[in-house]
Amino acid sequence: MTRTITLFGSSRPQPGEPAYAQAYELGHTLASSGFRVCNGGYGGTMEASAKGAKDAGGMTIGVTCDLFSRSPNPWIDEERRTPRLEERLITLAQLGDGYVVLPGGTGTLLELAYVLETINKGFTKERPIVLLGSHWTPALEPLKAEMREGRIEKWANFIIVAKGPEDAVKRLEFAIGGSSGFR
Repeated sequence: MTRTITLFGSSRPQPGEPAYAQAYELGHTLASSGFRVCNGGYGGTMEASAKGAKDAGGMTIGVTCDLFSRSPNPWIDEERRTPRLEERLITLAQLGDGYVVLPGGTGTLLELAYVLETINKGFTKERPIVLLGSHWTPALEPLKAEMREGRIEKWANFIIVAKGPEDAVKRLEFAIGGSSGFR
């Protein structure tokens, strides 16, 4: 069974920029490892990761939204169109057997917070959330304080910080296919 990894990241990076290259490498590495790539379907890291996945012979899903008057990027195999942002967010989360969160802004923060909260509250099964690089580390500090105080406990079980795309994929392979309990 093909596992789907949902990627969250910025729509701003352009070809030739380091963030675009990193997302391309991530998509390529995921597809080369047998994962299907799912993302928001538009530009930036979404385009780059889909292009990388296609160049590696992989399959892609783009979850788009009627509120945006844009077509999905050309590397999307299957478009899942939603009427509103809320449904887009829910669909992206539901499709993922695991997640990789690349650097991004408020939209990416919302996506991270949504999957983190739905897992933490037990609304969805535990799935690995891989944070790529150190961009999101400061955002975790308040959560670490809450954990030390005993107010939250689950999130530390499924948040993984990876150094780069290859590290992220290795950690996903272990978490999803290994004995970590993610199924």
